[in-house]
Amino acid sequence: MADEENKNSGTVPEEDRFTYVKEDVTNEKALEKAKADYSGSDIQVLEGLEAVRKRPGMYIATTAAPGLHHLVWEIVDNAIDEALAGYCKNIEVTISPDNSITVKDDGRGVPVDTVAKSGLSGVETVFTILHAGGKFGGDGGYKVSGGLHGVGASVVNALSEWLDVTVCRDGGKFFLRFENGGHPVGHLKRIGDSNETGTTVSFKPDPTIFTETQVYNYDTIRNHMRQMAFLNGGITITLTDLRGEEPVKESFRYDGGIREYVSYIDSNKVPMNPTPIYCQGAEEVTLLDGTKERIYAEVALQWTDSYDQNGIYSFCNNISTKEGGTHVEGLNLALNRIINDYARKFKFLKDDDKNFSTDDCREGLTAVISVKHPNPQYEGQTKTKLGNSEVRKIVSTVVADGLSQWLLENPNEAKTIISKVQLASKAREAAKNAREKTRKSAMELTTLPGKLADCSSKDPAICELYIVEGNSAGGSAKNGRDRETQAILPLRGKILNVEKAREDRIWANAEIGNMITAIGAGVRESFDISKIRYNKIVIMTDADVDGDHIRILLLTFFYRFMRPLLDNGHVYIAQPPLYKIDYKGSPYYAYNDAQLEVLKKQLNLKAGYPFQRYKGLGEMDASQLWETTMDPKARKMIRITVDDAAQAEKAFTELMGDDVAPRRDYIAQNAKFVKNLDI
Repeated sequence: MADEENKNSGTVPEEDRFTYVKEDVTNEKALEKAKADYSGSDIQVLEGLEAVRKRPGMYIATTAAPGLHHLVWEIVDNAIDEALAGYCKNIEVTISPDNSITVKDDGRGVPVDTVAKSGLSGVETVFTILHAGGKFGGDGGYKVSGGLHGVGASVVNALSEWLDVTVCRDGGKFFLRFENGGHPVGHLKRIGDSNETGTTVSFKPDPTIFTETQVYNYDTIRNHMRQMAFLNGGITITLTDLRGEEPVKESFRYDGGIREYVSYIDSNKVPMNPTPIYCQGAEEVTLLDGTKERIYAEVALQWTDSYDQNGIYSFCNNISTKEGGTHVEGLNLALNRIINDYARKFKFLKDDDKNFSTDDCREGLTAVISVKHPNPQYEGQTKTKLGNSEVRKIVSTVVADGLSQWLLENPNEAKTIISKVQLASKAREAAKNAREKTRKSAMELTTLPGKLADCSSKDPAICELYIVEGNSAGGSAKNGRDRETQAILPLRGKILNVEKAREDRIWANAEIGNMITAIGAGVRESFDISKIRYNKIVIMTDADVDGDHIRILLLTFFYRFMRPLLDNGHVYIAQPPLYKIDYKGSPYYAYNDAQLEVLKKQLNLKAGYPFQRYKGLGEMDASQLWETTMDPKARKMIRITVDDAAQAEKAFTELMGDDVAPRRDYIAQNAKFVKNLDI
């Protein structure tokens, strides 16, 4: 999560916080126009890794926190590729006190001999030349690989203040250091003998590139390392954090691979089949150019008591394909065919009954799909959707064979699963009727919900929807807002918990219906992000227990029904101030206890000077709500993002599901962090 704004209205005098420079922009177009004598001397040739440093976003998407962590993923991916090649069993990741990272593996070690084409050692070639590596084609050093296909190591080097590489292989120990964005300090040297093999890479991100933060988040790295261990069964990944008073160390090893991954995701749900169904297979295919490639697929399946239809997690060569692709299509084809065939064969479906839909078959299903492909093709530049057409048939065949055999061998569990699919089908029909009724009712009354105070602008790029707790706060927000760009939708109490409700009940809920209509982009598989009416969806609730509960209910709804809103960063949480101090006729605000103490010192207040603690948004009048929480020039907002879908799935189930024990454990573990609790 990242703050959108870091300005605190009223905490220090205005003149101390901003410096304004007035520029003449009356002839802006003329100023933007490039010079006419454009010639060869104006063309820049960026040598070596200069291009990466010049445009880092082209290689790691962002230089904010996600890009910082991406550097770790790239080096770890190289170690994982050694595991995929069959040579690495142990990977150690260490976070040092200065936030440098060390990744050590026991693979073959980066080649140290001279590369004919570059005239440099293998180490220097891999770490200084883009698209240099052994991952291009099945005849190289790797059959399959993830990462950036040969640019990962060199990109990390380019964006580091320094980077050290130690390689053990061929009976020796070799070392090379790079500084200031990838410049080698001398050449690769043999520094001793060794009977081991493997590569150790240490690096420190360059603060001139990563200006927002250079501090690594332990939980983010831990979750990623756990995922890599799940996807590569039998490999041990150890993470150590040396930044605290005491070292923190965790090891991840899952011999059951993706089967254990599914069990982990479903740990707070009631399974229909206690042991995940495991399907695997490989097939050699001949491509259009005549080349033959061997593709491996494995799938783990488990049905639970959940009503969710989006529990599919897909990967290709360990890369998360968040948008799915042909491997997910193959799974859907097999599910639909095998479950309907089984249901008809054993008379769950009569001759005149309609087939179950794919959504019916997927309700409550958690599935992990992992494909290994020597030449994956992704749609777009972000590698989030697999496009290889041959994968569809392979996954479909693997799942069909494995699932059909399992259903026949486990009739009792099969009956439970088919019965759940039947209930899902009936609920889908009921939801369809409720949806249609809601749609007709809305059309009869008005295009938009009556409670919605819409903004006058029709440009979604500048429009914001504030979802506000209660009519009192809603009234203040309506009166204090910017009417051109800010819309207000008050909520009456708490919305339905969609984690524990069937879809027909969800559609019958008025508050949920109002949100769906206001946002205007549909839900679930029909959700179209291009049709949202507001670029920002802002949750604005009281800073108390009820407000927290409403926030998590809304986030659960968005996660289950409008997931692209979260994936694309459109959901925010407003941060109203907790404290107000009136001093010499001016209001000053603080957003937490620490800011309150700083504010007292800045204003030289004596002990016992009165201040107000807000217990709810309704205590603020329209002008106060605007200047503290809604004014884009002064407000603080937290953008909500989902980095790890499986971890988010587990968290939402833990906090909002039927099982009380995980929720009780969470409260017990985190109660010590709670301050100023309002009940």
